[in-house]
Amino acid sequence: MSESTLPGALVTNAENDVMDVLGADVAVPQPQRFKEGVKIVLRFLVVFGIAMVLWELVKFIGGSPWRFSTADGALFNLEWFPPFEWKIASDLNMPHLWDIFGALIQPAQRNGPPLVNVLAQAAVVTMTAALAGFLIGTAVGLFLGTVFAHSALLERSLVPYVVASQTIPILAIAPMVVVWLRAGWWSVALLAAYLCFFPVTINTLRGLRSPDPRAIELMNSYAASTWATLWKVRYPSALPYIFTALKIAATTAVVGAIIGELPSGIREGLGGAIMNFNQYYAITPHKLWAVIIFTAVVGILFFITVTLVERVMTRNMRKLEG
Repeated sequence: MSESTLPGALVTNAENDVMDVLGADVAVPQPQRFKEGVKIVLRFLVVFGIAMVLWELVKFIGGSPWRFSTADGALFNLEWFPPFEWKIASDLNMPHLWDIFGALIQPAQRNGPPLVNVLAQAAVVTMTAALAGFLIGTAVGLFLGTVFAHSALLERSLVPYVVASQTIPILAIAPMVVVWLRAGWWSVALLAAYLCFFPVTINTLRGLRSPDPRAIELMNSYAASTWATLWKVRYPSALPYIFTALKIAATTAVVGAIIGELPSGIREGLGGAIMNFNQYYAITPHKLWAVIIFTAVVGILFFITVTLVERVMTRNMRKLEG
């Protein structure tokens, strides 16, 4: 074997030996099968259904009186006067579920498009900023986590500031960011990134330090470079930690984007829709609840997207290792 090919051969041999040493510890957990995915969806729907039943049960016992009848009242006319009167269960605080979901197919304004269409357009605006913030926050988090994992001095010096950054309420930071950047789309994206980078930083740091010490020692014995050890051992072992952080960051990115829209003057996003219907809450509370539920669904879909990406990446890694 010539000297020109020796380093590459050593790293390749080291990689194979690392797989033998770590075994299942290096491999990312196998993605759940289709049947298991269906069970998860069914469990979610069951819990959601139970929550809906409990919601209406509370209103049935202590909500506002209600009437359900046909338009002319000829076929049936049902009235109910709950035995208790709880303020929290009033129609103002807890609208009926059929009013909330019905609001989605009703016009948002007189002679306007259905509310669900308006919210879908608003979701595109918000999710564009949320996705940009998610990518920026992920990049910053991966960079900081990698630097901290390789420098104990920087970790001890800077991690306290990273932690302290998350103790400042984002509502206090949002107006300042908007003023600095003169409002606009980028201010919203940066606020989303602000909430995303912290979990990615911490979990990347933990993940990069999670490999079996035997694997690191084996790579060192083959004179593998720091970068080779990072890409062949540390990052594969850190993937479960990183994707856990990314799933958290996906939901916080949506929250950050919505909060960023409030002081920025952007009214085309979900934050603007929340502000708009909040002004008419006393008249149409069910519309604000419809916006809130729609926003939650958007966040869940973002979470599911990251989960699917995780499964694809882990499946490809398993094929490469095989």
